[in-house]
Amino acid sequence: MIDEIKSDAETRMKKSLDALHSAFNKIRTGRAHPAILDSVMVNYYGQQTPLKQIAAVNVEDSRTLAVAPWEKGLIPVIEKAIMMSDLGLNPASTGDVIRVPMPMLTEDSRREMVKQAKADAEHGRVSIRNARRDANNDLKELLKEKDITEDEERKGQDAIQKLTDLYIADVEKMLKSKEDDLMEV
Repeated sequence: MIDEIKSDAETRMKKSLDALHSAFNKIRTGRAHPAILDSVMVNYYGQQTPLKQIAAVNVEDSRTLAVAPWEKGLIPVIEKAIMMSDLGLNPASTGDVIRVPMPMLTEDSRREMVKQAKADAEHGRVSIRNARRDANNDLKELLKEKDITEDEERKGQDAIQKLTDLYIADVEKMLKSKEDDLMEV
């Protein structure tokens, strides 16, 4: 019983880290990275499709991404999808390849992106703590129903707290890494 609760809490905490990772990928650092375009959805024959499923996204140089669609007719649609995304990018097509230059970041925009990263990290910490709270409530329910002893409940809560501390530390590492990345000129 306790192992199931702990396992469920750990699964939820991992999902929180994954969500934070994808949120951090959306924050531009000024350098070209294919993951920046992961959130771009393209209207592909009436279906919203992720860009990476209909085109190859490669790093051309440190400041430019090259998007090569599988079908040439998709170039204008992909360009429009990249422009309409909230990433602030301006693609330019050159025949069968779309080049996406990464604009230089000003000091103010870097600070804004650090603020955004901190807010995303806080959301991650909150969702990890929510998983801990739910797991502890489940343990209290088991104690109330006399399925476990008080000692078992305490041990379960300690194990869940250790998990929480571990995942919060991961969030802090990810945030520090993203901050360093953003403030690097």
